[in-house]
Amino acid sequence: MRRLFETYQYVAPVLLTPLGAWLWWRHYDGAMTLAVIALMIPIAHAYLVPGVGTNILKVWEFDTRLRLGRFRPHHGFVFGSATAILALLTVGSPSPQIVPSEIACSALLTGLLLGGINWLYDVVAIRAGILRVYNQPWADGNRPAAIVTDYAPWFFGGFGLVYGAGLKIAEGLLIGRPGVAPPIMTGLALLAATVTVPTIGYVIQSYIRHGHHGCRPVAPRAGE
Repeated sequence: MRRLFETYQYVAPVLLTPLGAWLWWRHYDGAMTLAVIALMIPIAHAYLVPGVGTNILKVWEFDTRLRLGRFRPHHGFVFGSATAILALLTVGSPSPQIVPSEIACSALLTGLLLGGINWLYDVVAIRAGILRVYNQPWADGNRPAAIVTDYAPWFFGGFGLVYGAGLKIAEGLLIGRPGVAPPIMTGLALLAATVTVPTIGYVIQSYIRHGHHGCRPVAPRAGE
């Protein structure tokens, strides 16, 4: 299993990044701005959040041959390329209008899909020794499934929720109201929301469940 992960982390981004760019370009009928937003949001997100979580907060750690500190430098493309392609299954057809029901549907479906798939991915990655997570369930000696369940609904499901909703809003702004919202600001606003909203949710639930913010490594109890 470890060998499979080692191979996937290099081969998948090389294949899936250009494929994702082409698929989104087709999805938006050649509207390059929206295609770039759809592809680059998960890539940029996967550099910001795990980069901070590994090398600054030190809650996560990758055990791979190619690393910068605790972080693998290609991680943004490992997560982002696959995520962008998966989102094509849930966001629906492009809409020139901001329709609340479409936003809610895209958000819910994308959140469920990305949350579920990435939960499974991280459970297997921990078992294979590729990923280490030093959170409260880990300190309590729990199994990989419990370790991942502590953060995956927020950082994967929450990301998908915001990403799915944000893409539909971006469509309404950039297709239906050209010139109203600058594309760069629209993309940056969506990126900021994918970083802050899931993180706030995670911190709140961590205080409720564990009595701390969960953004620092938790030491195992003595004797465990």
